[in-house]
Amino acid sequence: MQPLTQNQRAFLDMIAWSEIGPALLAESQNGYNVIVGSTPEHPILFDSYADHPNRLIRLPNGIESTAAGRYQLLHRWWVPYKRQLNLLDFSPASQDAVAIQQIRERGALELIDAGAINEAIAHCSNIWASLPGNTYGQHENAAAALRQAYAAAGGAFTA
Repeated sequence: MQPLTQNQRAFLDMIAWSEIGPALLAESQNGYNVIVGSTPEHPILFDSYADHPNRLIRLPNGIESTAAGRYQLLHRWWVPYKRQLNLLDFSPASQDAVAIQQIRERGALELIDAGAINEAIAHCSNIWASLPGNTYGQHENAAAALRQAYAAAGGAFTA
């Protein structure tokens, strides 16, 4: 994988902030070992990065999910991305690579590099349930809060 630009790293940090939340990021290995359903008071963490944990969790809202890692990747998506990107494990670097590939596939990587964050968020809203404009019926974070998290991570905006 190519080295990440500052804006790309900030966008990934923003997604993690949105998906995991700052308190749980602090309670885990920066979110990379978090399983869906975790809370800061009750973190559900996995111990090995050898592969996606593929643990099915039934959430209080009735949704069942295998989401895991910093970007809450479902196991069903991990399998093809692992093959496509020739990944050996579910390490932080592999999780970053999958997230960047998903962003690239939505045509948002160039938007991020240009600092067009509102547009990039809109392009990625169908990937991450916490982004505004998704159709998952789960908690969404406001665009203003996402922009603030992106800026706090060192991301730059277009004028």
